[in-house]
Amino acid sequence: MLRALDVRDFAIVERVGLELGAGFTVLTGETGAGKSILVDAIELLVGGRGDSAAVRDGAERAELSAEFDLDAKAPLSAWLEERELAGDPGTLILRRTIDRSGRSRCFVNGHAATLAQLREAGEFLLDIHGQHEHQSLLRPAVQRSLLDAHAGAETIATETAEAWRNWKRLQALAEDAAQQFARREAERSDLEERAAELKRLAPRAGEWEEVSAQHLRLSHGASLLGGAQSSLEALAE
Repeated sequence: MLRALDVRDFAIVERVGLELGAGFTVLTGETGAGKSILVDAIELLVGGRGDSAAVRDGAERAELSAEFDLDAKAPLSAWLEERELAGDPGTLILRRTIDRSGRSRCFVNGHAATLAQLREAGEFLLDIHGQHEHQSLLRPAVQRSLLDAHAGAETIATETAEAWRNWKRLQALAEDAAQQFARREAERSDLEERAAELKRLAPRAGEWEEVSAQHLRLSHGASLLGGAQSSLEALAE
């Protein structure tokens, strides 16, 4: 249930706050009183399309927020836990800002979220009915839920969903283990090749010092040759 709505600098509204009580709520008023603006604000909060036109003239951005009651056993609670978007028990807070450039930012229980996640959360919360509006009965997830309820298969459906989530988690762990094994095998193969190359070289004790001294002499070969040539020319004269 929608518990509270707060709207700032949206359309022609500078600031409005609405707190709803239990039971059935009706908003009435003459044309232009702002009823549709509140509905539009709620629609944006559940993933509706928004642009810079939503920002009130003279303001930098529009800010919308809503608080909902949340049942701990509701599917939405499990959805929030899976996506690490859970907040205070029994409460869901949605927030969205739209700035003058049309850039939108979304938050679920204070956590940054995508517009798609906001829209998906909204599908659990409410329906906005109007001309040419799609209702929840058109969504496959709702149709499956109704079918499970009619068949008395909610428990089986819940267990199946939990088993599927566990399977996906284990599948991800198996894929990660396979990738780590492949990396270790590649590293082991590389080390074996290096060890075989060192074995072919058959280094002996003290050889590194000899090779280093020889390398040092050869690195100065050009200057040594030049000095020897100059000495020969001086002796020849």
